[in-house]
Amino acid sequence: MTDQAQSYRRKVNSINKVITGLQRAGLAFGPTQLLHVKGRRSGQLRTFPIAVLPLTGGKYVIQAFPKAAWVANVRGADTVTLARGRRSSTVRLVELPVEERRPLLHELVRTSPKSVGRRYVTTGLAESSTPDGVAAAAERIAVFRVEPV
Repeated sequence: MTDQAQSYRRKVNSINKVITGLQRAGLAFGPTQLLHVKGRRSGQLRTFPIAVLPLTGGKYVIQAFPKAAWVANVRGADTVTLARGRRSSTVRLVELPVEERRPLLHELVRTSPKSVGRRYVTTGLAESSTPDGVAAAAERIAVFRVEPV
């Protein structure tokens, strides 16, 4: 990971602590929800602030950093809990095959502020911040569809 990516990740981790605290206090904002999932090795409950994004065909959770712990934990879990403010629900996060990720990643970058595409370049997941560039990196970016249990 580059120095720029490490610096960006440290900044995001600091912001995530604040977001987690606000969410736990009942303050919900933007697409952010708290993902509660058992650790794949420890079995202990882990919490991650994530964006649940409405895109064509449903709601999705999309990886923003390489080697994100929540991705590995979700892959090992049958169900997870998503909490927004004081409301929570148990859901299943279904990982999409690479070819199904491409149009969703394209849509995400096309319909979002330019900073979204740049984040994938900064974190090293994509080589280009364009919708086509991020979609081309689909094999490195996990995308999960949120499904009710």
